[in-house]
Amino acid sequence: MRTYIFLPPVSKPTGGVTVLRQMADILHQSGREAFLVAREKGGWRPEGLADAAPVVEWADLKLTESDAWVVPEGWVNALAPGLYANAHCFSYVQNWAYLFSSMPEGVDWHSLPVEFLAVSDPVSRFVKETTCKDAPILRPGIDRTIFFAPDAKPGGRVNVAFMPRKNKALVEQIKAIHEHRCGTHHVNWVPIDGLDAHGVAEALRSAHIFLATGFPEGCPLPPLEAMACGCLPVGFAGFGGWDYMRQVQAAPRYVPWIPLRKVPWKGNGMWCADSDVLDAALSLGDAVDLFKNRDSSLMAALAAGQKTANAYSLDAQRTAVLELWDQL
Repeated sequence: MRTYIFLPPVSKPTGGVTVLRQMADILHQSGREAFLVAREKGGWRPEGLADAAPVVEWADLKLTESDAWVVPEGWVNALAPGLYANAHCFSYVQNWAYLFSSMPEGVDWHSLPVEFLAVSDPVSRFVKETTCKDAPILRPGIDRTIFFAPDAKPGGRVNVAFMPRKNKALVEQIKAIHEHRCGTHHVNWVPIDGLDAHGVAEALRSAHIFLATGFPEGCPLPPLEAMACGCLPVGFAGFGGWDYMRQVQAAPRYVPWIPLRKVPWKGNGMWCADSDVLDAALSLGDAVDLFKNRDSSLMAALAAGQKTANAYSLDAQRTAVLELWDQL
């Protein structure tokens, strides 16, 4: 079985596109026939990577009924070559929020001979509840040789890392609430923007807390990367984050309604309902106090963060991809 994975036209690799490239590389490096399929010649494509999966141009794509055609959610029209060829078609749902976007008029998931893959347990549950179809889970992986904790965090003020592009208006509200409650010189704000993976990792290693403001999410990588770099995350789960997010607080102000899978780690962050800026600001203040008071529960939370990050390593991702393809 040959595997072809659709590469959306982007100017630079997003988290979702990186996961697609990783999947193709894992299959290729294991000796399987795997290819990325570029929609446009001018879009981003992997270059300079050792033993990377080959890239096929869209015009050169020739699928057969024995091939697997994998397309990320939100690109329903890109399924067409696989449907016409009677190939094994899969929609890899990396963000539940786009499952029903771009559906042509008169078409629904019930009428398409397409199977699903999901990036996390909550996304798999979303697919099942909305389409009545199962979605095996393929979680992403983070590079632990890049994202690792320092020997010690900086002294002095508590540093709070955040991503300005993730719901910017809510970030500003959280900052304003925190500063009105605690003072304008209470923490150092560390924006993470326009950095490559190594730059992001260095910024996270300089921070004590990571303010997570992204939603909706399928299986958000920034909080995982922050845990790996020794930060205590605070903020929104985006629904998909509940694949690995567990509450540090004994009596959190928010508890998710979906059943959470069993995991071998305990509380690894302070998690709030999406868009609840007040809870996020209050939780941020609680997290700052943990660092200032050297609270004993802090070390347990940071250790749980390391355990969580280890479960989402590239090795774990590779094992999951190969096991699923063996089943296919």
